[in-house]
Amino acid sequence: RATHFEGATVTITVNRYERDRTARTKCIAHYGCVCHACGIKLADVYGAAAEGFIHVHHVTPIASIKSEYELDPIRDLRPLCPNCHAVAHLCREPYSIEELQTMLNKQRKNG
Repeated sequence: RATHFEGATVTITVNRYERDRTARTKCIAHYGCVCHACGIKLADVYGAAAEGFIHVHHVTPIASIKSEYELDPIRDLRPLCPNCHAVAHLCREPYSIEELQTMLNKQRKNG
């Protein structure tokens, strides 16, 4: 029988790109808290606990820009639910929202 251990401390160094919280707020104010890929509004599924909860996705990956840049919250950001956001980032070059929609539509048809 195998023994499994977790919880050891590991130190890692990564680059973290700064995010502008106001840009996130403007994106959500414009688009609402509905996922642009699957159409889900988390509050409709989970109730009041999820009211106003949504991830915000960079249409162009911020890491690919490699420098500070001027962000347009309406053009450059889109709301995605946590599941769609995670799937978008499953590959090195993130899936586009259109690619996510195609995946979802294909699965719904094959249901």
